[in-house]
Amino acid sequence: MSTILKIQDLKKSFIVGGGNEYRVLKGIDLEMREGEFFALMGPSGSGKSTLLNIVGALIDATSGHVMVDSKDLTTLNDNDLTDIRRHSIAWIFQDFSLIPNLSALENVIIPMNLAGEIGPDVEERAIKLLARVGLEERMNHLPDGMSGGQQQRVAIARALANRPKLLLADEPTGNLDTQTGHEIIELFKELAADGTTILMVSHDVALAHSAQKVFILQDGIVEEEIQDLNGGKNNVN
Repeated sequence: MSTILKIQDLKKSFIVGGGNEYRVLKGIDLEMREGEFFALMGPSGSGKSTLLNIVGALIDATSGHVMVDSKDLTTLNDNDLTDIRRHSIAWIFQDFSLIPNLSALENVIIPMNLAGEIGPDVEERAIKLLARVGLEERMNHLPDGMSGGQQQRVAIARALANRPKLLLADEPTGNLDTQTGHEIIELFKELAADGTTILMVSHDVALAHSAQKVFILQDGIVEEEIQDLNGGKNNVN
């Protein structure tokens, strides 16, 4: 399996009041291969969102390297980063972030149009993606006519529209009930089995442990938590 994400000695600092440096990430190392599904946990303020935003090419690192599909984000110009965001990386958010006046089908088509794809093949792909997430009968519904779980499934279909190498999920079950949250996680596991690489931030311990590996972000450093076959947990620095 090819390496999709490789993070090396990643550090991020912010300048706060009085010109003081606030170190959020203090040297992160992480590697993910094609089809792996990892979860990232940690207390509020630990830097989870900062890490995800750097990996998603939304903010710059202070130092270190982030390789997505063999391209080092820390060396790319703005145009190349935009291309990466359109074609290699996709996001799923807690609040779904669907366009309210567009149907499920239209929401899935939008990212393909933004990437320059038009024509009947685009609609056909969107229909197939909605069928993949179990919403073939809801494709013409507006978001406010769907449940939270259905809206999140539309968001997942939309995220897959441009065939991303890496899927970033930021608290994707945060607005869902427990049963629906488990259904979304099961869908993630199916997508990973099909080759999609998924990095998920979650506060839900039970759902996070459905991933292949769980990483704990604490004091700017990542610790790997492995769940063994007997349900025990072993922490590895």
